[in-house]
Amino acid sequence: MIELFKEMLSYPFMVRALVVGILVSLCASLLGVSLVLKRYSMIGDGLSHVGFASLAVAAAFNAAPLKVAIPICVLAAFLLLHISENSKIKGDAATALVCSGSLAIGVMTISLTTGMNTDVCNYMFGSILALSEADASLSKVLSILVIVLFVLFYNRIFAVTFDETFTKATGTRAGIYNMVLAVLTAITVVLGMRMMGALLISSLIIFPSLTSMRVCKKYKSVILCSMVVSIICFLAGMALSYEKSTPTGASIVCVNIVAFIVFSVIGVLKGKGMSWLRK
Repeated sequence: MIELFKEMLSYPFMVRALVVGILVSLCASLLGVSLVLKRYSMIGDGLSHVGFASLAVAAAFNAAPLKVAIPICVLAAFLLLHISENSKIKGDAATALVCSGSLAIGVMTISLTTGMNTDVCNYMFGSILALSEADASLSKVLSILVIVLFVLFYNRIFAVTFDETFTKATGTRAGIYNMVLAVLTAITVVLGMRMMGALLISSLIIFPSLTSMRVCKKYKSVILCSMVVSIICFLAGMALSYEKSTPTGASIVCVNIVAFIVFSVIGVLKGKGMSWLRK
C-alpha cells in the first residue's frame, strides 16, 4: 500500500487530486453531520445538479468553471432555503424541483452547444484529470475557508442543529446560521464535483456522517469520527481507482458503502453487548 501511494505521488495531477480531495472530504464530513441531523441531506444532491448546470453554461461560454459554478450554487442555496421555509413547497419537494430543473437546463445547454462529450462524463461522474492547477489552488483556499468558518460558527451551528426553536427563543438569528450552513455546503459541493461528479458528490456528505452515527452517539465524537472515516475512505477509494482504473467517484462511494456496513455491524454488536451487560 505504501509503495502504491509513493507511485501515485510521483504524478503531479495525483498530488493535486489527493490534497484537494482530503480538504474537500474534511469539509463534507464537518457539514454532513448537521445536514443529516437537520434532514437537509438532500440539499447536497440538489446543489450538485445546480452545479452541473453551472458547469455546462461555463463550458458553453468558455468561462472558468469554478468561478461560474460557486456563485450560482450559493444563490441556489439561498433559493432552496427561502422556498422551503417561506412557501407551500417544502423540503424534499423544493429540492426535487431545483434538482430536476437544473439537470434539464444543463443537458439542454450541452446539447445545444458542445454536445455530449468526455467533458460531460467528467462533470457527471468525476475525473481526477479534470482538476487543473488553477482549480486546485482555488479549491485549497476555499476548502480552508469553509473549515475555518465552520470552526468559528461551531457553537451556533450546533445550536440550530439540535433545537432551532430554543435557539430562536434565546435571541439567536437561526436563519442566518442555517444560511451559513447552506452556503458552506454549496461551496463544498462545487469543489468536490470535479472529482466526484454531479451524481455522486452528495454521497461524500452523507455517507461518513451516517457511518459514524452507527457507533458514536455524541455530536463532537460523530464529527471527529466522520472526519477520520471520510479521509480514510477517500484515500482507499483513490488507491482503488488508480490500481484498477475505475472511476474515482464511484470507487470512493463503494469504499464508503463497505465502511457503512462494517460500522453498522459494529454498532449492532456493541448494542447487544451493552444489553447483555445491563442484564
